Amino acid sequence: MDKFRVMIQFLQSNQESFMNGICVIMVLASAQMYSTFEFSCPCMPDYNYTYGVGLLIVPPIWFFLLGFVMNNNVSILAEEWKRPTGKRKKDPAILRYMFCSITQRSLIAPALWVSVTLMDGKSFICAFSIDLDIDKFGNYSLVKGLSQTEKLKLLARIPCKDPFEPQELKVAATHYIKFISQVCGWMFLLMITIAAFMIRAIRPCFTQAAFLKTKYWSHYIDIERKMFDETCKEHAKSFAKVCIHQYFENISGEMRNFHGYHSKGSDSDDEDEDKKKSDEEKLLGIRAQDDMNKVLWNWHTCKPALALRKDQIDGVNNGQLNGKINGAVNGFVQEHTYDVEKKEWAVYYSKV
Repeated sequence: MDKFRVMIQFLQSNQESFMNGICVIMVLASAQMYSTFEFSCPCMPDYNYTYGVGLLIVPPIWFFLLGFVMNNNVSILAEEWKRPTGKRKKDPAILRYMFCSITQRSLIAPALWVSVTLMDGKSFICAFSIDLDIDKFGNYSLVKGLSQTEKLKLLARIPCKDPFEPQELKVAATHYIKFISQVCGWMFLLMITIAAFMIRAIRPCFTQAAFLKTKYWSHYIDIERKMFDETCKEHAKSFAKVCIHQYFENISGEMRNFHGYHSKGSDSDDEDEDKKKSDEEKLLGIRAQDDMNKVLWNWHTCKPALALRKDQIDGVNNGQLNGKINGAVNGFVQEHTYDVEKKEWAVYYSKV
């Protein structure tokens, strides 16, 4: 379990590399899925086009959505977009940067699927075989006496593995459509390459300071959320420890009073006291359920302003400052406020 926890922490600390690895895995998975996928065209005039085009469009959409689902930054983006403004303004540039970053990674696997599908040409042959002009592929006596409906049924059977007559028509039509499909595939790859090159080339033409500022604060939002989650976990662990210790101390005290036993001091008691003090410090003065609920509520509705400063104030004013301005970190509700050692607070400010 500890090794698994260490691995999770490593992945969280190297999220960008991890997401790039996920994109590579999705690309390889899409190529492997296509190679093992058994293509079977319906060979019916009413369904060939739907099946062929669906094979070209539906899997890329699925890969695109899967890329969004597997990206942890989606929840951060949604939270930042929907959160109340409070004391911290929302910068649309940061939201755009995060959305573009997620979208770029999610488009890799769909682009590969479309490229492989067009290069292979099977979906194109299935979708557009009924649109062929038979006269362009030779004058066959078997075809001349067929009605329009029979011609459509004949053309719909071109992608099928069943015996097809005339065989020359099937070979010529297959080569022709596959040629068009591969041309479209190369054009698609060329367009993607040109678009990627233009993005890389145009980016330095814009103000790099604005880009770096946006990139910095997007990373800050991600790191802030991780640290907040870690702090909440640490506080919950300390809160549970103190609560359980107090419970057992109360029970043991009642049992001693009932049986008339007297406790004896020892060195282990001193060690337990030290551990209790460390757990008490980790509570940061928040010792009631209502207080913690208010901390979490204020963090969502009114995050502290990003302004760096250091204030040296007395204990009372410090308690009011932390309770009213910074979300009541050292005790919100008056009836649940406890005397704790006050610490210096850093508030962050930015015009972003």
